[in-house]
Amino acid sequence: MRIPLSLSVYEHAARFLGKTPWEVSRDGELVYQAHREAYRLYRHFPVVVGIDIYNLEAEAYGCQVMRPGARGIPAITRPLFASLDEALEIEPFDPLSAGRIPLMIEAARRLQTDFPEADIRLPVSGPFSIAQNLLGLNELILEVALRPRQVREFLEKLVPGQVLFSRAALEARLGVAFFESAAAPPLLSPQQFREVELPVLKLAMQRVSAEAGQALPCIIGGDTEPIIEAMMETETGFLICPAETDRGKFLQKMRAYPEVKVRVNLDPRLYTFGTRAEILADADKIIALAQQQPNVLLGTGAIPYETPPENLLLLKEYCD
Repeated sequence: MRIPLSLSVYEHAARFLGKTPWEVSRDGELVYQAHREAYRLYRHFPVVVGIDIYNLEAEAYGCQVMRPGARGIPAITRPLFASLDEALEIEPFDPLSAGRIPLMIEAARRLQTDFPEADIRLPVSGPFSIAQNLLGLNELILEVALRPRQVREFLEKLVPGQVLFSRAALEARLGVAFFESAAAPPLLSPQQFREVELPVLKLAMQRVSAEAGQALPCIIGGDTEPIIEAMMETETGFLICPAETDRGKFLQKMRAYPEVKVRVNLDPRLYTFGTRAEILADADKIIALAQQQPNVLLGTGAIPYETPPENLLLLKEYCD
């Protein structure tokens, strides 16, 4: 059986230039070159242009991205706001001038010119993922428990910026995909996801989908099987089954939505450090599940920098 293979190449692209994720992430020319070389080798889909994809919007609002050691992924370690009340005063950023967003749009535009056949997309973070960088995850989770209405109001304040960012990408003839892994269980309970996060995520995705003229991917990692029905309310056309969740239960629930594509993620420990036999055995488990329903892809989560390209090429050849 042939099964499509979808690779998530973010910080992994930096290794093709022999540079660290930090070095590549700060330079538009290097972002372009790194993703160009990765696509030349893997011919993967989609091509999501970025290295530290969850930092872009928070940095545009004013957060500082810290330089990691060695080959680590750049991260935001200090929140921008000291309190939720302060965060409620936030205003949208300008995607044409704020942070590294213009740099990423230009790199993606150049890739689209070079590879018109490729599905080039920009990563757009969901509201909760942005909020956890702006306020700090511990503070945000505490406020969800104590003041859920005010947290939802804060999340709603982030939607206009995401719409503007998405519009800038669409005007550059690029695709967009929503990434919202900070909202996944167990960080939020299924009830908290539905009551605090879902209404705002639906609003953001529906507004951008209307401008794009199509349903958008909704990428949420973690143990997401308990929130499948809630995620489907976003009217997405693409979900992932993360390595952290129960594949069988996830796909069983998705049989109610046969029109939606599902990428079932391989265990990253296996395709990064495993033997050939271990990698293909995990792939075989997913292929067996894919035989039971339509629209199932085999894929990866964010590919670690150190993953040997030959392991990914092995998967590509095996799936073909």
